[in-house]
Formats: sequence, structure tokens, C-alpha cells
Amino acid sequence: MHFVNGVPRIAAAVESCQAITSLVGQYCSLEPLDAVKHCNDLYTACASAPDGRDWTYLTEERPATLEAFRTWLTKRAEEAHWVIFTIFCARRNRPVGLASHMRIDTVNGSLALGGLTWSPLMKRTIVGTEALYLLLKNAFVLGYRRLEWKCDALNSASRKAAERIGFRYEGTFRQMMVRKGRSRDTQWFSILDGEWPVIDEAISHWLAKDNFDEQGQQNQRLSTLLRPTKMVDGGVDRAAV
Repeated sequence: MHFVNGVPRIAAAVESCQAITSLVGQYCSLEPLDAVKHCNDLYTACASAPDGRDWTYLTEERPATLEAFRTWLTKRAEEAHWVIFTIFCARRNRPVGLASHMRIDTVNGSLALGGLTWSPLMKRTIVGTEALYLLLKNAFVLGYRRLEWKCDALNSASRKAAERIGFRYEGTFRQMMVRKGRSRDTQWFSILDGEWPVIDEAISHWLAKDNFDEQGQQNQRLSTLLRPTKMVDGGVDRAAV
């Protein structure tokens, strides 16, 4: 143990998320991406969108054919510093999207959620919310202290999704990169380990079966359940436990 400004600092015990084999919820499950095994179903799910607007803020445009999608997915699977998951809808028992852990820093105990590729089969459904919840919960169980979310400043859907599930806005990196020939400002969000228990309880309550009626309509909104959450002061040098 050593001290910083009189505050004891303890090295966080962080396990690598590379070893995750599967994450299972009520409405979905996540498995490590298998580009060969999952390709056809993922392509079918993504191709069910009438156009490629869902890919506007992704690195590439939506692949137009199965073979082009296979090339894209294979390249994605080879990302050296990502842990990529295929999201399976429990009701359909087939892949409906992708999500990744990125910017993995086991020394400081932080990682980012990103590479989100939601097909129309999971957009604005309980599957999408639970998939993010499973990734968040598992990361904190592994000992991570900070989870990040970053998005194009123009991507209002991504920003709303982050804030809806409990991420806090931190700031904007102006002209951070050039994406598809356009200068991109990037907005940053985070959840800290000290904030997670209250967020965990709220999302768990929202996901409970008794929060939905027979038509699948929610009884309580997640935003209502998250209102009691309070931000941990990021300016305080807290012990890394």
C-alpha cells in the first residue's frame, strides 16, 4: 500500500475479460464472437433493416452482401484489443447483434463498452438493455473500477442509450478524429464502481418479469428507477479497492 495526498491506495485486483465464455440473462445471452458460426444469422438480422442508416456512426458502411458481411465480421473478430460478443435473443435462439469490451486497462481497472451493432431485431427491446447490463455487471464483478462509453457527438441515440442505463456525461473531445471523411467530436461517459450498486439494483428491478404486463409493456420506466442515483465525485482520490 502507498499513499497519495494522505489517502491510502490499494492496487485493484482486476481479472481479464478475455476468459469470459458466456453471459446468460433472462432475455438474451452473450457468447464470444465466432465469425464462421455466427455470420449467416448476424447478416440476416442486420439485413432486415430497410437501409444502412444504423451504420451511420460505425467505422464502415453496412455490408451489402453476405460475402461482404463475412469479410467485415472476420476483420472485426481479429481486433487485437477487443473482446467481442455475439448477442443471442433467448426467444429466437439466434444471433441478433454484437457488443464489445474495448480500451481494456487491467492496470488501472477500466474498460469501455463499444462496437455496438444492434440489428432491428433487438433495437429498443429488453434484449438490448439486458445485454448491456450483463456486460456492465460482469466487468464490475471482475474488479474493474471504471466503465466508459464514448460516441460521436452527433449520435443522439447512442448518447440517450448511455444515459438511460446510468452512464454520466464527462465531456467532449473536440475534433478527436476523422470518420468517413467528417471531423468527429467524441462525447465521453462513465460509470464508476462506487455508483454501480445503485444502478445495478435499479436495472435488476426494471428487468424483473413482474415489471412487464402480459403485452410486454413496462410498469416502471428505467429512468424513474435510476433517479435516486448519485454521482461519485471523480475529483476525490478514492482508495482503489
